[in-house]
Amino acid sequence: MGVSRPQKAANGVSTRWVYVFCIASFFLGVVVINRFWAIPDPLDRDKVSPEKHRSEEASFQTGDILSQVSQTHDVIMTLDKTISSLEMQLAAARAAKGDSEEASPVVTKLGTENLKARRKVFFVMGIITAFSSRKRRDSIRETWMPKGDGLLKLENEKGIIMRFVIGHSATAGGVLDRAIDAEDEQHKDFLRLNHIEGYHELSSKTQIYFSTAVAKWDADFYIKVDDDVHVNLGMVGSTLARHRSKPRVYIGCMKSGPVLGQKGVKYHEPEYWKFGEEGNKYFRHATGQIYAISKDLATYISVNRHILHRYANEDVSLGSWFIGLDVEHIDDRSLCCGTAPDCEWKAQAGNPCAASFDWSCSGVCKSVERMGEVHQRCGEGDEAIWHTSF
Repeated sequence: MGVSRPQKAANGVSTRWVYVFCIASFFLGVVVINRFWAIPDPLDRDKVSPEKHRSEEASFQTGDILSQVSQTHDVIMTLDKTISSLEMQLAAARAAKGDSEEASPVVTKLGTENLKARRKVFFVMGIITAFSSRKRRDSIRETWMPKGDGLLKLENEKGIIMRFVIGHSATAGGVLDRAIDAEDEQHKDFLRLNHIEGYHELSSKTQIYFSTAVAKWDADFYIKVDDDVHVNLGMVGSTLARHRSKPRVYIGCMKSGPVLGQKGVKYHEPEYWKFGEEGNKYFRHATGQIYAISKDLATYISVNRHILHRYANEDVSLGSWFIGLDVEHIDDRSLCCGTAPDCEWKAQAGNPCAASFDWSCSGVCKSVERMGEVHQRCGEGDEAIWHTSF
């Protein structure tokens, strides 16, 4: 016979936590019941005159009940936060376990991290990129994204994680994967996914990105941004900080475009018939260039990603996952400014931009050549992020 060890449930949560939670709930119930249902001694009641008794009852009703209700409310809120925290740990554990079981050799290490070792940060920004986008990535590194020691300083001092997000090729370990490995060795700014890259797989890639990021970092917000968008990190941080106390928020430039059922056109939706009659529009959703979601929503995607339907367009897919939930949609137009002169006019008017791109190109037109110019004219200044308090 050996010393018994604490058992763990299949979801990765120790049974010790279950026992602690049950015992705490029991004692809380005893305290609450005793406070509300305590009955005075009958002998003491007989000694009190009816008038005084009625006076005491009135005083109890106007004073003690309000005090006890307030205290009970505080206890309930504390329990609610505790339960929510346990649920988040459980969900993240499931996500980590799922990623570990399904991961390719390239990303196996992502799913095996200890859940308790997840770093608490402000936000994670995933810059969606492709194998062919090396020059785009370099244009971002040379402008609005810190690199090297600056990237580490951003993580340590501001709690901001920034990574280029990419999966692997159909032949894992091939020349494309080796090129990304070499680039990551140089810059250390990639998040590799258990995902086969493909133009029509962006909805799946986005889903896996959120699941992987939740398993790796405990963040208040998770951001997705394209690699041809200019971002002002200080403004993004200030924008998110205003919504930090809200549990389920979906922040972006909300739109409702037409459902395109005609084959061969850009943004064609093969499942157009699901959205009603011809000519209908989509429900409100954030445009895909950049958006942010709070931790609860990212965890929801992680837990349910195997049953969440993916439409042809990634931004529509994300919006569809939230449309039936109790989610606050925040339409923030600072996340979809145009490039100069639009961004300059808005800054002069006291409304600096968090992100800029050209609608005609769904990003900065010719971003490799123009990102430096856009940064010069639309940027908040390279030191702004360090002087911005969150």
